[in-house]
This record gives sequence, C-alpha cells and structure tokens, in this order.
Amino acid sequence: MKVVLAGAFGNLGAEILKKLVNAGHEVVAADLKEREIEGLSGKYTFRAIDATNSESLVGLCEGADAVVTTMGLTGASTRFTAYDIDLNGNLNLLKEAKIAGVKRFTYISVISCDKPGAEEVPMLHAKYLFERELKKSGLTYVIHRPTGYFYDIAKVFKPYVDKGQMQLLKGYGNVKANVVDCPDFAKFIVDHINDENAVYEVGGKEVYTYEEMAKMCFDAAGKPLKIKWAPIWLFGILANLPKIKKAGKHDIILFSKWTLSHDLVGKDMTGDSSFAAYIKSYFGKEA
Repeated sequence: MKVVLAGAFGNLGAEILKKLVNAGHEVVAADLKEREIEGLSGKYTFRAIDATNSESLVGLCEGADAVVTTMGLTGASTRFTAYDIDLNGNLNLLKEAKIAGVKRFTYISVISCDKPGAEEVPMLHAKYLFERELKKSGLTYVIHRPTGYFYDIAKVFKPYVDKGQMQLLKGYGNVKANVVDCPDFAKFIVDHINDENAVYEVGGKEVYTYEEMAKMCFDAAGKPLKIKWAPIWLFGILANLPKIKKAGKHDIILFSKWTLSHDLVGKDMTGDSSFAAYIKSYFGKEA
C-alpha cells in the first residue's frame, strides 16, 4: 500500500515511518525538513512540504492509498497558531487527498478535544474542528486521540527536577493519565490503518496521577520530591500576560492548564512499555 505520512520526522512521525517501512508499505515521508533515521536510508521517498502553503502540497497524494498525518503545533510559536497548522494545514492536506482520490485518512488528534470547555483551548479546539471536517469529507477515516507521550512528561518535568521543585495545580493532585510510548502508539496506528470510520482514545497500560509521576521523576534523579501547589486561576493570568503572548506561549500555557486539571485516561490501552521504567532510565541517566 502506498502511504503519505505528513509530519514524518517529529518524535511520533519517525516511529510511524519505521513501522510503515518495516510493514512493507511504500511511503512518501513529508515534512518541512528531513532528518536521518537509522536503518531507513533509501527505504522511503522524502517530500518537503509546508502545510500552511497549499502550493507545496500539490501532487503530494498522487497514487496514494492512504494518508496519515501527525501535523500539529507542539510548542511556542510567534509565527503560527494551532488553527494555522492543526486545522488549516490539515485541511490543505485533506483537500489534496480528495483531489488524488485517496480512500483512507488517519489523523492524530488529542484526547478530550471534544469535551466541554475544550473550545477555549486552541490546541484542543483546532484538532476538534479538523476532526469534524474529516468526518464530513467522505473519506474513510481513523482518528486517534492519544493521552500524551512518555517523552513529553519527561521533557516537561525535567526543568522542575533540575530546579528541585515541581509545580502542580492546587486541588488537582489526583488528576491522572495513562500516557503512551511513541513506538507502541505508532504500532497501534499502523495496525489500525485499514479500519473504517473509527475513533480511538489511546493510552498506555499504566495509570498514574501527576503527583505520582512527579515522585517517579524525582526518585529516579535521586532527589526528594517538593511540590509547589499553584492555584488554577494563576495559569489564566500567566497565559494573558503581554510578554507571554509576545513569546507565543499563550496556547501552550492554556493546554498545560487543561492537561493538569483533567483526567486523561484512554480506554484503548496499548503496548507493553512501562512508563515507570522509562522514567527511571531517563532521569537515572541525568543523575
């Protein structure tokens, strides 16, 4: 099967690329830039794209049987918003898929993007709006809503571990999630690429509160856990500070506020990787 993978060289995209190639698919790996992935040289076709520029996508999906997209805003940006990439960028890709006669379209969204209040969080709302358009497109779709990733937790928690004090939301210490390892999630995505009009809420097999996750990180680094409990309203004030908006961090702070105050437990649990073991290895190396 010929598959177009958009966002092929991000953390998740690279794992999906490996799984697709190893499963014997013909893959067009599309992204802003290519990066070397061990063992994959010469096993796929690279196409440079900018999802916000529809002209860069022309002909991308020609001859493809399926499209998989991981494209979305993942960090602070002074140039783009989540609506520019998660919504409009993916709409540009969807348009090309329809022009080329592609039958199947897999989209990587995020859990709880359809919940009340999510419309106030651009990084959730933009994904929900694209989900809605995909469902109306006439293409056979698979939508994956992951809970979060092992590496994201490690990356976000690391500065706090380094500083020796974790910050969590007061009154939300028992909020829990079952984040998933990218290789496990990538396998789940490829295994379900031929499903018909399905929506999955994907997480790992271990469920922890954020306080428990923080303790794992501090323990692995050989440090005592210290938590500073911040009131939830403080995040709203921070998100709207002029210097925060100027730095393009407004949407990230709102997303962080959401994730730290809502249970994010995916019912479609997958993979055998242990989050506890991953954290022990990650912070053990840092110690």
